[in-house]
Formats: sequence, structure tokens, C-alpha cells
Amino acid sequence: MSALSGILLKLGSVVLFVVMSALIKAASADVPPGEAVFFRSFLALPVIVVWLAARRQLTTGLKTTNPLGHLWRGLIGVSAMGCTFAGLGMLPLPEVTAIGFAAPILTVVFGALLLGERIRLFRMSAVSVGLVGVTIIVWPRLTLDNAQSGAALGAGLVLLSCVFRALAQIQIRRLVAHEDTAAIVFYFSLMSTLLSLLTVPFGWVVPSPNTAALLVSAGLIGGIAQILITSAYRHAEAGLLAPFDYAAMLFALVIGYVVFGDVPTTWMLAGASLVIASGVAIIWRERQLGLKRGRARSGMAPQG
Repeated sequence: MSALSGILLKLGSVVLFVVMSALIKAASADVPPGEAVFFRSFLALPVIVVWLAARRQLTTGLKTTNPLGHLWRGLIGVSAMGCTFAGLGMLPLPEVTAIGFAAPILTVVFGALLLGERIRLFRMSAVSVGLVGVTIIVWPRLTLDNAQSGAALGAGLVLLSCVFRALAQIQIRRLVAHEDTAAIVFYFSLMSTLLSLLTVPFGWVVPSPNTAALLVSAGLIGGIAQILITSAYRHAEAGLLAPFDYAAMLFALVIGYVVFGDVPTTWMLAGASLVIASGVAIIWRERQLGLKRGRARSGMAPQG
């Protein structure tokens, strides 16, 4: 029953994160990405604080022995969110979701380069397949027409966000050695809120009531989703839950079509299939090798 609870919590977080992305996309025409990051981070803080207090973990969530580590994680994470939110304003929701699946693949590469983790032939092959899938998704965007419309820039920004997200995952792996997951979740939202304020000189606007409602909803939903994903890893191991991340593709396709009229292309679906297959293969191999990613994954939001 505990495993089932973990799966349901994980699926709930996946749905909410896709809904949050849809809300950010709907608001993207009216507010700059930095302002969207602020609302996403600031409104999540009270949700996280109430959750920690209810679990009597508020002291744990505020206690840290590595403030510089949290600052570095915040810098990387806020960069990832900013790039993703900017990309959402330029690309269909399902496409942003599909490209975003490159982050776990890049995490394997950075794990080898920065943490000295060994990549054997199986995972190296899976990484190669995933990168081919990302290329298939992005390639149609690299045309003159798409460059003029901003779609090429959007694809580049989402790819850059994947790099930042992978680096954030590496930083979380370092933090979990000495920091509680509650502290990682809390300080990420706090650092993201403060760092996003640095973008005020770059064109913040007073949102309309409708846009403000979208942003506030995105922040609250993002906070709840973060709690669900953190709770999920308390009930089930990472290897069991990780494949459910890819359910986001299904929800993104449905929401993208119903809300925004986004019709996926054959190229996008083909590339996404390869990226998802690669990710599942890597997860399966990590589970076979007994690698522990639960605490690190529980502190990792899809946007950073």
C-alpha cells in the first residue's frame, strides 16, 4: 500500500507540474520570465512552510550547514526556471515537455564528468539514443522561418534549461550528503524568490487581474506539487517512481491540445519516444546497479 501511495503522489505531482507550466505559458505573453519565476517561487514558500510546520519539520527545514551550497543550487535552479518559462512563451507545451526529458540524460553525463560516476556501455548507449531523440525534436526548429518567429530561440532556451537542471541535480546530490531534503526544498524556493528579484530592472510589469490569477495559481500549485513529489519518495523507492515522470508527456499533449490548440508533429512524437525510451532504460539500469537517487530526486523540481 505504501508503494501505491508513492505512485499516486508522484502522478499527482506530475499532473500539477504540467498544469503549472500551462498557467505560466498562458501568462507568458503579459509578463517576463523573471517575474513568472518570482511568483512561482514566492507563492510556493507559504505552502512549503505550512507543510513543514504540520510535519513538525520546520526547524529541520530551516537548519542548514551549507548556505553557499543552497545559494549555488538556487542560482542554477532559477536559471533553469527562467529558461523554461521563456521557452514556454515560444513553443507548444508538449514540445517543451519533450525537450525537458533531456535533463535526466544530461545528468548521467555530468555525473561522470563532475562526480566521477562510471558510465558503462549500456548507459552510454541509452544516453546516445536520448540525444538523438532530442536532436529529432529540435531539428525542425532550426530553420530560417522558425528563427524569425522565435521558435528556434525557444528550443535553445529549453535545451539550456535542461543543462541547468542537470547541474542542479548534481548539486542536490552533493547537498543530500549533509542536508535534509526539507531544507533543500525550502531554501530552493527562498533563493529562487530572492534571485528572481534581480530581474526587476529588465521589464517587470503590473499584471492584469487575470494574469495575476494565473501567476498566483501557478505558484500555489507549484508548491503543492513539490510537496507531493517529496512525499512520494517517502513511500516508495526512486527506481519505482522515476518512470512515472514520463506521464507528463501524456498530460502535456492533452492540455496542450485542449487549452492551446497545440497539435504535435510526427517529428516531435518520434523524438519524444526515443528520449523517453532512453530515460526509462537509464532508470532501469540504475535500479539494477542499486544506485540510490531517492533523496536527490525528492528535492528536484522539473523546472530546477
